[in-house]
Amino acid sequence: MAEAAAAELPALPDSVLLQVLALLPLRDRLRAARVCRRWRRLALDRTVWRHVDLSPHRISSQTLWHLVRQHLRDSLRTLRLRGALRSGGKRRLLSPALLAALEKRCPQLRRLCLAETDLRPIPYESIPPSLTALELSHCEIPAAWFCGPSARASLQLQHLVIRNVPAFSDRHLLNVSSQSRLKTLSLSGTYRLTDTGIQRAAPHLEKLERLVLRHCVISDSAVDFIGRHVKRLRFLEISSAYSLTNAGLASLATLQRLETLCLDLCDKISPSALIALCQALPQLRNLKLGGVRSEDQVIDKIQASLPHCSVSHTP
Repeated sequence: MAEAAAAELPALPDSVLLQVLALLPLRDRLRAARVCRRWRRLALDRTVWRHVDLSPHRISSQTLWHLVRQHLRDSLRTLRLRGALRSGGKRRLLSPALLAALEKRCPQLRRLCLAETDLRPIPYESIPPSLTALELSHCEIPAAWFCGPSARASLQLQHLVIRNVPAFSDRHLLNVSSQSRLKTLSLSGTYRLTDTGIQRAAPHLEKLERLVLRHCVISDSAVDFIGRHVKRLRFLEISSAYSLTNAGLASLATLQRLETLCLDLCDKISPSALIALCQALPQLRNLKLGGVRSEDQVIDKIQASLPHCSVSHTP
């Protein structure tokens, strides 16, 4: 059967092979270019290099330079990279010069995802201005990184995701809020963030449409400021916020555009308060609840009270 599949593969049209090659990991994609002239032409086609994921590999700065010069071009839309924290300057993946070359070679780059990367030697202004989405996971981020002298004018950033950056603090968030174009802000595992930080930043986040606060230590006062100022929200997730009570939950009734709400049920939130909130949100269509035991009848009660809303839950 394997021989039959190999015999049929060359008969596939170029359009199909291009889709297959685009799904391959980087190393397999480059190996495919050595098979024959046709495969080399297809493996190096612009459409194959729209989305490049290098995060499975701990590549060196030299390798990344080679890829930028030889393979990454103006068709690139998404780039995922993984560095090496606490490895010293010799193994540092990114530099202002490399980002400048990436900006020149890939002017259509829209999404940059960095993991385990030390951003302390990288000025925020070095980030390619074409980016609309930036994801930072397990990164080292200086407190003043988001507030460079030209940060507000040059970048078009609309979506920011921060995952598992314990040093992310109130100061970080206040500097992030200066990005007035932000439509998405997702913060996960940022346990240094406090109510005070959210209170100070919320008035500057009025254009947000999607907000995720996962494993953040916040309480009713922070949620109250979200309800007051971030009224364009269409998606809101507040999980593992066990200080949230019925009073804080009620303050979210001002979010009249909200379509999806994700919450963790806890002892301080009653089903009746949750139902009252959902009934006060005319656009709500999806309610996702965490921390619900399978033997509880609360989900059935909530579902019966919200016939126009899809209710799902996880243990």
